Amino acid sequence: MATAVADQEAILKQLIKVGQKTEFGKQSRLDQVNSYEEYNQAVAIRDYEQLRPFIDLIKEGRHNVLWKGRPIYFAKTSGTTSGTKYIPITKDSIGNHIDTARNALLCYMAETGNTAFANGKMIFLSGSPVLERVGGIPTGRLSGIVNHHVPRYLRTNQLPSYETNCIEDWETKLGRIVDETINKDMTLISGIPPWMQMYFDELVRRKGKSVSEIFPHFSVMVQGGVNFEPYKSKLFESIGKKIDTIELFPASEGFMAFQDSQSAEGLLLNTNSGIFFEFVPAGEIFNENPTRLSLKDVKVGENYALIINSNAGLWGYNLGDTVKFVSTNPYRLVVTGRTKHFISAFGEHVIGEEVEYSMLKTAAEENVRITEFTVAPFVSEGEGKSYHEWFVEFENRPEDMQRFARKLEENLRDKNVYYDDLITGNILRPLKLTAVKKNGFIDYMKSIGKLGGQNKVPRLSNDRKIADELVRWTEN
Repeated sequence: MATAVADQEAILKQLIKVGQKTEFGKQSRLDQVNSYEEYNQAVAIRDYEQLRPFIDLIKEGRHNVLWKGRPIYFAKTSGTTSGTKYIPITKDSIGNHIDTARNALLCYMAETGNTAFANGKMIFLSGSPVLERVGGIPTGRLSGIVNHHVPRYLRTNQLPSYETNCIEDWETKLGRIVDETINKDMTLISGIPPWMQMYFDELVRRKGKSVSEIFPHFSVMVQGGVNFEPYKSKLFESIGKKIDTIELFPASEGFMAFQDSQSAEGLLLNTNSGIFFEFVPAGEIFNENPTRLSLKDVKVGENYALIINSNAGLWGYNLGDTVKFVSTNPYRLVVTGRTKHFISAFGEHVIGEEVEYSMLKTAAEENVRITEFTVAPFVSEGEGKSYHEWFVEFENRPEDMQRFARKLEENLRDKNVYYDDLITGNILRPLKLTAVKKNGFIDYMKSIGKLGGQNKVPRLSNDRKIADELVRWTEN
């Protein structure tokens, strides 16, 4: 915490030193770079598509392309625009993934004094650890790769079994996970919130008891991948009490941040783990020459697109996430959304943080629980005005749907001045609320082959691809 800026400067120097001997470094003339400003000039911001030619060279067997030698793994991930992405993990970068998860648990132990959970059974709801080979390099989901690196001292306590973890079909796998864990002393459960909820639902269905009655020593829930807030109340209700949670911000490209305190807001940025971070004001990310800031120049409350440069061989890489600092001493942030997940069909630029805030506030005001939701624009081509359509799966329906929609509208207008202007100016008509059937989102994810693992429903889209599919699971 105390040396974050100095650590970042040292990491950039080390990246340049190693990188200048690679094919990427030679093309970018990294041997002539001596400062962050010069680095900005030499290395452009890029997304996966612009990195792909280098990945293809690695697949062909070339060495020293993006980083020294060859990657020890490819993390396989599905991009929204790129199809399947192959993210390199190197001998130098694997520690970032493994050690950060460990550090999050150690910070929790140090702060709370709760170490007893380490003696019980722990479950990591993850992708299959079965790896294929791409260009001779072991390849699989990040969570599956990490499974091969669980420290020996945790192995004996880890569930589910390797065989169960290898099952590809999520529903079959979930049933087997419940079989293997229902009579064990589970103390730590980890995963993406919607998939943990499915696990809890099945436990409760089989036993007719709350999760804390089934697992009396369950005391720590580790979660990440999506904003926890919309899932929190239902998860705690299934557990039967409030327990400690540790939030993580991992990605195939690197482990960005983790919750280091039960009392402080936000996640501690991982400033000394092989990643040099840059921050671009979110509104500029698609500009030709956006402003690029290093850590020392960020401000609290600003929305930034996150750019990473790492010892995995990622250079000027646009992660696709937006973040906002809640503190700069130490550097703690919250994830506010995705650069590609927004609605600006009419110039309103509504982002994930705003729709989640509006939904949570409305649900609390109306005493309603939400299972899942997503938002899409409806662009009118004929009679009538365009609007935003909210697809919502309710745990318990509002008494008055129109009042709920009206409050949701007011809360979003309070949060986004551009949206407010469009409604005031009669350019958009008020939002439309569309109720999704029970388990509708699960059925939708199943229909596109993305049930379980690290997959999640985008909170909002700038088109109607998801909306048009979801119509099959809406209530009449």
